[in-house]
Amino acid sequence: MRKSHQLTQIQEKIKQRQYRLTSHAEREREFDKITIVQIEEAVLSTQADVIENYPEDVRGRSCLVLGFAGDGSPIHVVCGLKEEMLIIVTVYRPDPEQWVNWRKRRTAKP
Repeated sequence: MRKSHQLTQIQEKIKQRQYRLTSHAEREREFDKITIVQIEEAVLSTQADVIENYPEDVRGRSCLVLGFAGDGSPIHVVCGLKEEMLIIVTVYRPDPEQWVNWRKRRTAKP
């Protein structure tokens, strides 16, 4: 899988520690018991991928990154670049009932 320019930029910001979590991301991180190290591992993992883009988001252009922590657990990270800083909008453990292979949203059941 070829890494996108967008993912490369996001990973560089993580490596350079040029990122911050919003208060919402902090609450979600604590709720799902995700450590900062796990967020970094997930975004920097070789399996990391941008799975959704939100170019029209009212908070600014952002995307959803799927990555895997060191223990292999999937983590979703919604983030966007603001000036020279990566903003992590939210982070959570994806629910297998809502996601196919952690990458595609399941359609609503009738």
